[in-house]
Amino acid sequence: MSLPSLFIAHGSPLLAIEDNAYAAAIAALGAGMDRPRAVLLFSAHWETAITTVNLSERYGMIYDFWGFPDELYRIQYPALGDPSLASAVVEQLQGHGVAVATDPQRGLDHGAWVVLRRLFPLAEVPVVTVSVVPGLPAAEQYHIGQVLSGFRDDGVLVIGSGGTVHNLRAIMWDSGAVANWAWEFDDWLEHVIARWDLDALFQYRRAPSADLAVPIHGNEHFVPLLYAMGAGDQRRQAHLLHRSYQYGTLSQCIWAFD
Repeated sequence: MSLPSLFIAHGSPLLAIEDNAYAAAIAALGAGMDRPRAVLLFSAHWETAITTVNLSERYGMIYDFWGFPDELYRIQYPALGDPSLASAVVEQLQGHGVAVATDPQRGLDHGAWVVLRRLFPLAEVPVVTVSVVPGLPAAEQYHIGQVLSGFRDDGVLVIGSGGTVHNLRAIMWDSGAVANWAWEFDDWLEHVIARWDLDALFQYRRAPSADLAVPIHGNEHFVPLLYAMGAGDQRRQAHLLHRSYQYGTLSQCIWAFD
C-alpha cells in the first residue's frame, strides 16, 4: 500500500476544539484514506540543529502555547511510538549521508497532536516524529523527504505539519477578510507546486510577499512543506485539498502529493 505524503497546516492550537470547515476537512481526509500502519511526521514546533528522530514508545503531551482556553491543556492524545520504524528512518537517513540524531523520550508538540487528533481521533496509528532543521538550504530539506519516500510503499503516511503563511506579528484577530499579501504568496505557491517548479520553490524568498508570509526571523512553519513534497518526488503529482484563512493571514491548507 502506497500512501500520499501530506502537508497540513496546523493553524492555531484552537484547531483541536473548533468546529469549522477546516477541522472538518482534516477529519474527512483521515476518515477517507486507507489506514496507514504508522505516521512519520515533521512538526514545525520541533526545531533542531540536525535532523532528529524520536524513538519514544509512548508519547507524553507538550502544550507549547500560552493564553488559550483551559480545555486545550486538558487534551490527551495517547499515541504510541514505533521504535522499529524510527530506527529504520535513522538508518535510511544515515545511508544517504544525512546527519541525524535521536531523542528517546520527546513528547508530542501541538504541531503534531492537533493534526493527528483530527486525522485519527482514536490514536490508533503509531507515530514517529522527526524534527525540522530550518537552517538547511531548501534543496536539502526537500532531499530528506526524498530519502524517506520509500516508506510510503510500506504503508507509512508522511506528514509535514506547519503553515505556508505564518506571521504571528501580522495576524488580524477580528478580520473576516484575507490580507492581500497572504493570498498573493499562497497563490504564487499554488502555481509553483502545480508545475512542480523546484527552482522557483527553492528560491521562495524571492516570491511575492515572501517577507511577510515567511518572515526572515522564522521559516520553521514553511519548511515542513519541503519535506512532504520531497517525499512525493517520484510521481510529482500535487493536489490542493483545502485552502482557507483564519484571522486574516493564517493560512490553512492541505496538500497531498501522490
